[in-house]
Amino acid sequence: MHISIVTVGKLKEKYLKLGIEEYVKRLNSYAKIDVIEVADEKAPEELSEVEMIQVKQKEGERLLAKISPDTYVIALAINGKLKSSEELADSLDKLATYGKSKVAFVIGGSLGLSEEVLKRADEKLSFSKMTFPHQLMRLILVEQIYRSFRINRGEPYHK
Repeated sequence: MHISIVTVGKLKEKYLKLGIEEYVKRLNSYAKIDVIEVADEKAPEELSEVEMIQVKQKEGERLLAKISPDTYVIALAINGKLKSSEELADSLDKLATYGKSKVAFVIGGSLGLSEEVLKRADEKLSFSKMTFPHQLMRLILVEQIYRSFRINRGEPYHK
């Protein structure tokens, strides 16, 4: 399986980079995984509704340009489906079983994802009703992907 995490913005925080690198290294024995960053759209702090939509659209175009047509897309969205770790593991297992060898998890910028990205998504996934910084979400996501593979292989880790 080839898993991509397609995300807006560069990761600056060293502690997050180190955590993600560790889980990516662990995942290499289960799947090919890469993190693809696209530039975030520069915008002032105070935005009108129209300006917010424009920023999300520009970021969305960059995200979609990194996703091939044969990729199964899971968009991280606050209004997506909540899943347990076991349910996420089961979903990934079923995707692999039914020939979906390319999976992309998409994380938007600070304003979220554009309508175009959400429409392209095969599935919308929420980790919580709470809002998390998109940089931190990368670490949480890669840990949950790792946990999923461990669960599916019956290996110790998940408690």
